[in-house]
Amino acid sequence: MPAIRTAATRTAATRTAATRTAATRTAATRTPATRPSAIAGGRVRWDRVGRVAMLCVLAALTYLYVSAGAHMFSTWHQSRRDSAVVAGMEREHRQLVRQHAALSAPGTLEAEARQLGMMKKGEQPYVVSGLPDN
Repeated sequence: MPAIRTAATRTAATRTAATRTAATRTAATRTPATRPSAIAGGRVRWDRVGRVAMLCVLAALTYLYVSAGAHMFSTWHQSRRDSAVVAGMEREHRQLVRQHAALSAPGTLEAEARQLGMMKKGEQPYVVSGLPDN
């Protein structure tokens, strides 16, 4: 019996070696896309991973530049609006300064009082009648 076992072992070993050489011949003739390991995803494609990572970085940088540009545009728009408001306030200030100077003049108070019909102490009022209507 030991001799039979040895012969069976030898034929099994020969069969396994033949199978291995046939498998390597078949694997050598296959293209990389049809290999079972490539189809099953057994290997990491680092070039593709790198491309995807670069695409993500590019998208992030694009987002940052676009958001910074939008922020700069809104700041510029707000500064123009604020400049217009400041110009209007400066015009109003100049007008108020002129009014203050006119109202602070010595004769202004007396002229306003006379228009209201007031007079100084000791003044004699005169009433003129019979004037033609204009």
